[in-house]
Amino acid sequence: MSELLEEIVTQPGELAACCAELAACTHFGFDTEFVGEDTYHPSLCLVQVATPERLFLIDPLTTGPLDAFWQLVVDPARVVVVHAGREEVRLCRLWTGRTPGNLFDLQLAAGLTGLAYPLGYGPLVHQVIGVQMSKGETLTEWRQRPLTSGQIRYAFDDVRYLLPVWQRIAARLEEWGRADWAREEFARLAVNASPEEPATEKWRKLRGLGSLDRRRLAVVRALYNWREQTAGRTNRPTRSIVRDDLIVEIARRNPTRERDLQVVRGLPRRDLEAIIQTVTEARSLPIEDCPSVFGREQDPTQVTLVSNVLTSVLGDLCARRGLAANLVASGTDVKLLV
Repeated sequence: MSELLEEIVTQPGELAACCAELAACTHFGFDTEFVGEDTYHPSLCLVQVATPERLFLIDPLTTGPLDAFWQLVVDPARVVVVHAGREEVRLCRLWTGRTPGNLFDLQLAAGLTGLAYPLGYGPLVHQVIGVQMSKGETLTEWRQRPLTSGQIRYAFDDVRYLLPVWQRIAARLEEWGRADWAREEFARLAVNASPEEPATEKWRKLRGLGSLDRRRLAVVRALYNWREQTAGRTNRPTRSIVRDDLIVEIARRNPTRERDLQVVRGLPRRDLEAIIQTVTEARSLPIEDCPSVFGREQDPTQVTLVSNVLTSVLGDLCARRGLAANLVASGTDVKLLV
């Protein structure tokens, strides 16, 4: 493997030159470093890019807007290689309103070519091209400047092997006749990773819904969607607005005035008026527009037995055909089939 030139891009003029070089490429790989604990939208701190000849570290804190780079990512004229690229897709959608035009996700493709899914970047590199990587900067503070030599080395290494691995896995997809399968999975990733993905039905994953009736479930749904919209508009973490357990507690109490919520421990006071308004609107819905109560019936013994048998059969079939079984069907999928 030939040595790649390395360049750190910190100025607007350097960014323009970098983008001009990328525009001439038919493919490039990229990764991002971001911090997402304190905001709803992740704060982009670094973009790492790999071409066949060069590695770039782009510092968005000093280069100015990355519009020219993101336009290259959404252009279907070139393949954009990522690994576990959900956040990269979300950032692209956040800044351009579009998803990558010709995405190739190594983690998904690996699961279609005889490797496990999901497989981390280091293990994937080791299994495909035999290189052992160090992951010493995983929890580093990427907002701090200047970057340390360790951070810089880690960031370059995070994209150094993207294209060699891509070449091997893409060739295997073609050889096995699974390139179309991979494109379907990449398209699904682009849709599911969208930050504008509707929150409908995600609220059903909250704990404690089993004892709530339809009208209280309508309150949970309305509060969940209000929280997502508020977090996105104000760029605040959802937990700082209303915690999951408090959404369910508010629905259980079914408050009619702010005073009813002042006794709820851990509920920030700044949004009480908006919460009451949301609860009131949800409570006024016609009963037919309220969510259905999902029963919690115990599966019959036969269903569990047959599901276990089919899961074993699926695992054996996938192992013999070089597929990650959890990319084919989940345990819930098998149970629904039964």
